[in-house]
Amino acid sequence: MKFWKEHEKLRIFLILAFFAAGLLLVVGGWKMTGKLSGLGIMIVGVVFLLTALSVYNTPFETPRKKTGE
Repeated sequence: MKFWKEHEKLRIFLILAFFAAGLLLVVGGWKMTGKLSGLGIMIVGVVFLLTALSVYNTPFETPRKKTGE
């Protein structure tokens, strides 16, 4: 994807924002021991961390070749 390679500052900002938000949500949910809402908050935090990882990996993906060509 060419967009992420061209907009490096935006990519870095999004990675930092998703990582910080995910870490805060996981730690915040962890402090709510024994409550089901804490587990939900932690799951949302893990989703944010995985999104940060996905944004980081996007420019390193190789384009897929179509089969049959």
